[in-house]
Amino acid sequence: MARAGGDTSTLDNVRIGILTREYPPDVYGGAGVHVDFLVRELVKLADVDVHCMGDPRDGATAHSEHQPFLAGANATLRTLAANLAMADQTGACDLVHSHTWYANMGGHLSKLLHGVPHVVTSHSLEPHRPWKAEQLGGGYRVSSWAEQTAYEAADAVIAVSHGSKRDVMNSYPRLDESKVHVVHNGIDTELYRPDRETDVLERLGVDPDRPSVVFVGRITRQKGVPHLLRAALQFHESAQLVLLAGAADTPELAAETDAAIAELRGRRDGVFVVSEMLPREQVRQVLTHGTVFACPSVYEPLGIVNLEAMACETAVVASDVGGIPDVVVEGETGLLVHYDESDTSTFENDFAAAVNQVLGDRQQATAMGVAGRQRAISEFGWDIAAQRTMAIYESLL
Repeated sequence: MARAGGDTSTLDNVRIGILTREYPPDVYGGAGVHVDFLVRELVKLADVDVHCMGDPRDGATAHSEHQPFLAGANATLRTLAANLAMADQTGACDLVHSHTWYANMGGHLSKLLHGVPHVVTSHSLEPHRPWKAEQLGGGYRVSSWAEQTAYEAADAVIAVSHGSKRDVMNSYPRLDESKVHVVHNGIDTELYRPDRETDVLERLGVDPDRPSVVFVGRITRQKGVPHLLRAALQFHESAQLVLLAGAADTPELAAETDAAIAELRGRRDGVFVVSEMLPREQVRQVLTHGTVFACPSVYEPLGIVNLEAMACETAVVASDVGGIPDVVVEGETGLLVHYDESDTSTFENDFAAAVNQVLGDRQQATAMGVAGRQRAISEFGWDIAAQRTMAIYESLL
């Protein structure tokens, strides 16, 4: 992938390898969004090769996780096979930068094989996601080993928030803290902007004249969807609940979620569940018309989705975990609710109360939305993130 013409940089003639599982058009989580928009800015500053997983696509070298000799194997082993291919094909890179455990071992092996610096961005940490054992079985122990090995040997670790940095150091205390840098995720405020049209809402059946609480995210333990559904039993009866939610991580979580949705629909109307992956332009319209964006995550290194909602001028009610307080300013761009895993009932009650507070004061909701967009514009540009990332590269080369 060639650099945009005309830029000069201390990294002239230097090639950066970005290693990731997700890359457009196959993006399903915050890490994929991060890589997508970071690369758009990095190519203006350096030569960048993207190595991803999945089917062939423009702008990247794709490595298949489905090798015939691993047919039927644990998904973690198939991921490591793609990592081997990444390491093999990054020999022309002067530095490699991996994202999530899915690609961390590719970066680590590339460092060892080719003698180049390895940078890791911490989007999430396996020690903070024990529920992944539900999904991966013994593969969770393998993914945890891969992540720990890569982090402890990395030349630099980028945390996406101050909360994320604390989590990194708590998880891997053998790391030299001077190697851990905070670079916030960004947001494209041209793509994510208020959209007052209503065609998408009308297609989904959502009433644009009624207040609504919106959730966007995967159905996973991390995102706190069961907590949201129980809290929603207490939401003001005038409010709709719009869930743009993909498939659940496990059959057990799918069954739990389906039962909670059925109970909710039995007690109130206006519950919408959209399982299809909507284009960003359509998500933007749903976010814009939300009175409240709900983020009940139990673990969140930063939470790009909160920035997306803020950029669409929507007030946010979120848990106070991880890096969310780096994004959502209490009382200014939204409300933060304390999460305590030992007392989730109190969290659900408090979350419902915070949502109802914003639903009950449309003037406050509007003011929070306006302040949120201004904060997204002034503090979270992807160009800023790319420049800070480049400074880390330069320090290693």
